[in-house]
Amino acid sequence: MENHSGLDQETLLNVTQIFKALSDPTRVQILNLLQEREYSVNEIARTLSFNQTTVSHQLRFLKNLRLVKSRREGTTIYYSQDDHHVLELLKQAIHHVEHR
Repeated sequence: MENHSGLDQETLLNVTQIFKALSDPTRVQILNLLQEREYSVNEIARTLSFNQTTVSHQLRFLKNLRLVKSRREGTTIYYSQDDHHVLELLKQAIHHVEHR
């Protein structure tokens, strides 16, 4: 079903979820970090000075939205970006704020 904006409900919901993901400072920091390379949960926690539980929770949220992906190497799970479009949105937002 389309609304007056011309977007179907699924598209509208998905766009809203992306902006919800980008509305949290912790998730923005994690996504920004993952633009560099892949990181383990421990590396993310150490680099950003968050506890491991917080990082794991946020990564699960981001993974459910397919904004990050994971791979296992032994007992370590590494996370990396999974949607360059959303990271471009993030870069543009950062650029906008830094150049006001």
